[in-house]
Amino acid sequence: MDSAGINQVLNEMRSVAQAAAAKPTQAPSEAGGVDFGQALQSALEQVSAAQKDAQQMAQGFSSGDPNANLQDVMVNLQKANLSFQQMVQVRNRLVSAYQDIMNMQV
Repeated sequence: MDSAGINQVLNEMRSVAQAAAAKPTQAPSEAGGVDFGQALQSALEQVSAAQKDAQQMAQGFSSGDPNANLQDVMVNLQKANLSFQQMVQVRNRLVSAYQDIMNMQV
C-alpha cells in the first residue's frame, strides 16, 4: 500500500465521520456512505499483499532467479515496510480515538 492508499482510507474515515455528524439517526449504509469495516479490511489486504509480494521477490532473488534484481527487491521491501508502518499509525489513531470516546462523560 502506498501513501495514496492510506490517504484514501483516511479520507473515507473523514467522510464517514462527516456523514455521521450530519445525519446521526441514519446509518452510513443507508446514507450511501462508505462501509468503514470494508475500507479497513481492504487496506489490511493491500498491506498483506505488498508484504507477500516483497517476500516472494526476496526469496526469488536469494534463490538465484535471473528475473529478480537487487534494486527491485530492495524497493519492494521498503514499500512493504512503509505500508506496514502507515497501517500501524492508522491503528494507533483508531485506538486513540476509541480511548477518547470511552473517556467522554455522558
